[in-house]
Amino acid sequence: MGGSGIDPESERDRLVRTAMRMIEERGDEVTRTALAAGAGVPRARIEALFPEETDLFDAIVERWFVDHVAIMEDVLASDLPPNRKMYEFFVRRFRLQRERFRADPAAFKVYCELGAAHFERVRSYVDLADHYLCELIAQAQAEGAFEGLAIDDALSLINQMVLPYTMADVLTYMEPRLSEEKLAKIVDTLFAGLSAVDGGARGIKGLRAA
Repeated sequence: MGGSGIDPESERDRLVRTAMRMIEERGDEVTRTALAAGAGVPRARIEALFPEETDLFDAIVERWFVDHVAIMEDVLASDLPPNRKMYEFFVRRFRLQRERFRADPAAFKVYCELGAAHFERVRSYVDLADHYLCELIAQAQAEGAFEGLAIDDALSLINQMVLPYTMADVLTYMEPRLSEEKLAKIVDTLFAGLSAVDGGARGIKGLRAA
């Protein structure tokens, strides 16, 4: 507890929520100076809780992704079969993103733009998702899926196939075309045939008239 009797973590969380509300209202990033004015808090107190300007942005990013991390960890710890587990790994996060987008499309776009502009501040969460997906791939391979593929190769292929369901900004222009049913078919297709076997798609060197 601080000398004022206020729990610093609670105060920090309140200020992060205030900063996010300001972002949604202003449509732009919020600095520590702007937050101090908007929250009616002395600049010195803001700097004590967020020593660097990037600390405030990092706290906002953490709050944005906390539910995503909880979803991934819950799914990973479940006893579902590999195909069901992989579907839940993607669909639960997709539903969360879609809910946020539908609640406030303009604010959602602002967060997407800020994430793209400061991707290095977001990268650790992308890497964490890849780490968890690699664990799911390893579990699936233990039961015969993705035969012959190195985990990194399977990771790259799967990420490319499900990209519309994991890249937040895709929702801003494709949301009506994305659905749980389509995602389930993609995952079923992955488990039905994704492997290192050359099926002949690249076998033709040139085109000939039929």
